[in-house]
Amino acid sequence: MKLRQLYRACCALAIALLSAAPAGAQDAAPIKIGIVVFLSGQAAAPFGVPAKNAAELMADSLNKGGVLGKPYDKKGFGGRPIELVFVDEAGGTTKQVQEYRNLVQRQEVDMIIGYIGSGDCLAVGPVAEELKRLTVFFDCGTPRIFEDASYKYVFRTGPHGVMDNVALALYTLKRNPNVKTIIGINQNYAWGQDSWNDFIESMKALKPDVKILDPQWPKLGAGQYNAEISALLAADADVVHTSLWGGDLESFILQAAPRDLFKKSLVVLSAGEHVVDRLETQVPQGTPFGARGPHNYYAPDSELNRWLRKSYQERYKLTPIQASYKMAQAFLGVKSAYEKAMDKNGGKHPDQDQIIAAFEHHAWEGPSGKVEMKLGKGHQAVQGTAIGTVKHEGGKAVAADIERYAAEKVNPPEGVKSLDWIKAGFK
Repeated sequence: MKLRQLYRACCALAIALLSAAPAGAQDAAPIKIGIVVFLSGQAAAPFGVPAKNAAELMADSLNKGGVLGKPYDKKGFGGRPIELVFVDEAGGTTKQVQEYRNLVQRQEVDMIIGYIGSGDCLAVGPVAEELKRLTVFFDCGTPRIFEDASYKYVFRTGPHGVMDNVALALYTLKRNPNVKTIIGINQNYAWGQDSWNDFIESMKALKPDVKILDPQWPKLGAGQYNAEISALLAADADVVHTSLWGGDLESFILQAAPRDLFKKSLVVLSAGEHVVDRLETQVPQGTPFGARGPHNYYAPDSELNRWLRKSYQERYKLTPIQASYKMAQAFLGVKSAYEKAMDKNGGKHPDQDQIIAAFEHHAWEGPSGKVEMKLGKGHQAVQGTAIGTVKHEGGKAVAADIERYAAEKVNPPEGVKSLDWIKAGFK
């Protein structure tokens, strides 16, 4: 009898404590996030690992609470701690679709943040819709994701690659108004094809008499470019455009610079910041380069940027590069959308549909400045960007002659395909 009375008293006390708890406090289970980045292969060191580092830094800092200032001072996501599950993006699109299914169906993650390769994003998007799981692309640049399809469960918190190449065309012509011939070397898949088309169409819209020469199309991960470099040297073009990235771009620079390609032509790097950061003075002076947004060299002098750089450098003894910035940007976008949905839900933890509704057309501040979900029916981010040139200073590479471009100047309006917008004169 005494045991039964004690049991009833304990139950009554538990019920009273739960009733007195703040709204939503009963649901404090960890929020499980799948993180998909390159952890092996040539894209790991210059891109995947810096993104993984940033994911770990953000999760640990947010779980402590109070590390970042308002509005990011709450622990985790609205009080729920963050738990990460890492997946290697290497292996191709078929493998990534299988890994995605495993994350959702076996690991039972609440959401997924990831993907660097444009091909992987194009393959995963329809599967996210099928499995109805919130998926945030933090990088992958092809504009086709939301220009060729419409999604409920898929978001991208970084701008697409059109911005990079429109800004690069504006920058190139401002400094070299007499350009007559252009050639390119780009990887033969969605990212490389889209980047080349965006750049040459922008150049033609800005300077109709420019002549476009036959570009080089090495496969992704080629590594050796002697034949392509010979063709570029023989073409003797005024400008060589490349959207190569990661190990491919490093190899190209290290092979092309000793053969004087950078002296013979102006080589412009649409997404070269992460390689400039690694190779430093091995990248020839005067080379224009972008960072896929206002990251690293181009980030604003803000509290968030200072925090990211200091915390990342202390933890990893490295400078955060564009992949790190964009991963941090994705985390803060999801956190702020989650807590926005929580506020609308009376302080209770939101369900997935409520998070999605709050995320659509959302805006927030990241280490690289303001991010706005303005395209793709509120699922695609836009930002301003910047382009600069490599300058050697004190044995390091810095960005000089920086030009900044507002988001509306380098992104198409909602509902208009990028190439149509470019060909119409950026109206």
